[in-house]
Amino acid sequence: MPNVKRPASVKGMLLVLLLPAGIALMGVAWFVHGLLLDRMSREFLESRLKDEAAFLEHQIREVRGQVETLQTGDYFQDVFHHAFAIRTPDRTIISPKAWEPLLAPLINHEQNGTLRLEGRQAPDSPSDILAYRHSFQVNGSPIVVVVSEDLEALKRSQAELHAWTAVVSVLLIALLVAVIWFGITLSLRPVVTLKAALKRLQDGEISRINAPSPEEFQPLVMQLNQLLDSLDKRLVRSRDALANLSHSVKTPIAAVRQILEDMDRPLPSDLRIQMAARLSDIDRQLEAEMRRSRFAGPQVGKSAYPVKQARDLLWMLGRLYPEKSFELSSSLPEDTRWPIEEHDLNEVLGNLLDNAGKWSSRCVELSLKQDNNSRQIVVSDDGPGVNGDDLSSLGQRGLRLDEQTPGHGLGLAIVREIVARYEGNISFSTGPGSGLRVTIEF
Repeated sequence: MPNVKRPASVKGMLLVLLLPAGIALMGVAWFVHGLLLDRMSREFLESRLKDEAAFLEHQIREVRGQVETLQTGDYFQDVFHHAFAIRTPDRTIISPKAWEPLLAPLINHEQNGTLRLEGRQAPDSPSDILAYRHSFQVNGSPIVVVVSEDLEALKRSQAELHAWTAVVSVLLIALLVAVIWFGITLSLRPVVTLKAALKRLQDGEISRINAPSPEEFQPLVMQLNQLLDSLDKRLVRSRDALANLSHSVKTPIAAVRQILEDMDRPLPSDLRIQMAARLSDIDRQLEAEMRRSRFAGPQVGKSAYPVKQARDLLWMLGRLYPEKSFELSSSLPEDTRWPIEEHDLNEVLGNLLDNAGKWSSRCVELSLKQDNNSRQIVVSDDGPGVNGDDLSSLGQRGLRLDEQTPGHGLGLAIVREIVARYEGNISFSTGPGSGLRVTIEF
């Protein structure tokens, strides 16, 4: 089957779909109209012929079978508008005379009811007729009545009516095209407005999209505005980070440069140690800012597999802390995806599990849950825990509640900042025993 190229525009696509469907429906309606018209015309004609045959029988019974006393001729033609034939044992009457070659065989026919005769050629008479034959007795005398009508005239009338129906159908199709075109243009007008708003946004005339839009486009506009807010926040954070970094390293670099430029002074050992300490400070600050740049904010369209990443991290930490047990509690399928960048999820899980591994006595438990639009991460350990007064201060950059354990006080701060990027919540509480429980909801 050859590939059919789809129209590039929504308007073209709707026209390609709706217009052929409308034409097909009109064609089917026109065909069905022809069938129904032919059937209704035939049934109506048969009913009229039966009524006129009954009227003739009534007239003949009124005159006790004396058909010569009937006013045939112009009277019957004016009343019936049909050709007819009457046969009695004494005589046969056919009106008009030109129809005699057609009606005479029907009078002698033995079957009553509706009869059709076509293909007969006679001067001044039709070639296709529909007749109704009826026989009865009056005073013991058999009488046959035949009433007929020209089907050619009826067909001509039907053809003319059917042709006018075709003309009306074509006009309706043209009207349908106009209505579809107008409806599509009117429906897509908000897209034109949205396009103009995007152009103004690109030109810097506006900072957010506030163009009126129907409810079908409101989620799109809301997502675009949220994306703009996220980009603005990233830009502000990037500028603040660069300013902080510049301010932090400016003084140490100036001090080191001043010492190196002083050619008259030797470099004693204590001065070398101070310079090395200064350079170490600069290196730590640069490393911290580089780590912050990695989780500056969520990237649109990225997602992660939480169960798979959790299993990998638990396996790695189990090797790092072989004397402790790391357990995963989750009913999520392996192919569950969360709208979180893989690196961000690794930072969150890695820092929480590493922190719990340092402080736990024997066991660390990770729980992953999902309910409607809420995703929850819970990490708990069986360590000494944290004093209730200090729970609210956890996650502050550089804060360390115990200086004896190695670390820089950045792990929970990094987790808190990543959670904030995704507009999530983080809370600290005491676990089932005395350990620490960290709960994150995205």
